Amino acid sequence: MAKFLFVMTGADHWTLADGTEHPTGYWAEEFVAPYEAFTGAGHQVVVATPGGVVPPVDAGSLEAEVNGGAAGAQRIRDVVDGAKELRDPVRLEDVDLAEFDAVYYPGGHGPMEDLAVNKDSAELLTAALASRKPLAVVCHAPAALLATGDASPFAGYRLTGFSNAEETQAGFADKAKWLLEDRLVALGADYSSGQPWAPHVVTDRNLFTGQNPASSAPLAAAVLKALA
Repeated sequence: MAKFLFVMTGADHWTLADGTEHPTGYWAEEFVAPYEAFTGAGHQVVVATPGGVVPPVDAGSLEAEVNGGAAGAQRIRDVVDGAKELRDPVRLEDVDLAEFDAVYYPGGHGPMEDLAVNKDSAELLTAALASRKPLAVVCHAPAALLATGDASPFAGYRLTGFSNAEETQAGFADKAKWLLEDRLVALGADYSSGQPWAPHVVTDRNLFTGQNPASSAPLAAAVLKALA
């Protein structure tokens, strides 16, 4: 049995360029799909957040229109409501990477607010990359890589994340302080994207990245294959 660390946002809003706070959190599918894949394979999941706060779910990610209908939305809600790990997170500041076999960061706009500037997360990411343990990051969660600074260890790595095209189609490109794709390129990463909203997973050494919510399930499958 492997032990997975899920590093999740503690932010319930995303501050836009005009100073307004857009309600957000983590994107439910990006927790649920890997959670089901990992626990279904007999592995353990531990959730960590800054300060050990309960991670807030983005209410929009629970709606029927983004989950294939009412039945899909109810299934997502049931998993979120039933996942005891979400209700009892550990403090990110106290995490010992040696206790875990793999690290996973789900997205949502929340990481753009807190993990993008979180020093403890940056140290964990740097250590995880160096450890050669699987490190998986999806959608907006690659914003956390930005906290590793100008001399980022992720410079030169092939990766993906939520694209400018998707942010435009989601209606936030002209409202955001910055766009994730632009910042990842500026970090020195070898960024690529697929078609908007279609699954796109990039693997480079022990770094596994997914572009969007639809990429979370295939991303989890790639991590499980690497651990096999």
